[in-house]
Amino acid sequence: MRELDIHSFGHVGVLMGGTSAEREISLKSGAAVLRALQMAGIDAVGLDLSCDWAACIDAAHIDRAFIALHGTLGEDGSVQGLLETMRIPYTGSGVTASALCMDKALSKQVLNHAGLQTPVHINIGADGPVRYPVFVKPVAEGSSIGLHHVASAAQWQALGITDSDGWMAEMPVKGREIAVSVLNGEALMPVEVAPKSGVYDYASKYTTGATDYFCPARLPAETLRYCMGRAEQAVSATGCAGAPRVDMIVSDGGEPVILEINTIPGMTETSLLPKAAAAAGVNFETLCLRILSSAQLQHGGEI
Repeated sequence: MRELDIHSFGHVGVLMGGTSAEREISLKSGAAVLRALQMAGIDAVGLDLSCDWAACIDAAHIDRAFIALHGTLGEDGSVQGLLETMRIPYTGSGVTASALCMDKALSKQVLNHAGLQTPVHINIGADGPVRYPVFVKPVAEGSSIGLHHVASAAQWQALGITDSDGWMAEMPVKGREIAVSVLNGEALMPVEVAPKSGVYDYASKYTTGATDYFCPARLPAETLRYCMGRAEQAVSATGCAGAPRVDMIVSDGGEPVILEINTIPGMTETSLLPKAAAAAGVNFETLCLRILSSAQLQHGGEI
């Protein structure tokens, strides 16, 4: 990687907060990124986007945006489209890829078309999923918000979901759950997640000590390389950029089953992208600089 001229970044805004269910995680990610950029000598300011996002961004007079938003509006192409119209280059995937990956049902179709395996889809009827057990999750949410392991019709009824639109169900996959971050097109070493509860849900992700992590994942070297290649293929198929994270489960046969692509991974102390970068000898400050260096406009190219 070429040596970075930090002065070329200009005045950088770290976009955080937002109004989604992942607001608190976003604030933690944004605060960590802001500290790292400022420690590196970047002229950076934090922007907590809670209302009138356009006015807040415009008033800050930023030259680049580091997006640390998660969930609705921040990760689904909305803020990316806003920044496109304001001609402010931003980190991460563009409008199209962001919207695609936020829609788990649609991105599943794209991945399957590219020859990548995803969990078997289970239809949800008027009385719930047509078979059990299943994992039920919202079509458009992140950070495992709303993820439920449902083993029976009684458990489905207990969820209180009266309208199944916006929800999807998938057959559980047995194997090691890993996350492969792809930094500027190159896969980092897979991180294995081993939640003590058995399910890598919101609590397991963000409760210190609730999950054990292994980097590299406890898989044969050839399987690790294969999973890294599949992650790069998934990122290419969906048009993602920046530092997306591909979550997958590796069965005993060694074939990864892709669960989803997270276009703006968390940057907290328990987040997987920083763990993978550290294993590759990339500290958090350098990671943030590399992500910032890839800021661009989807309709206008790298600035």
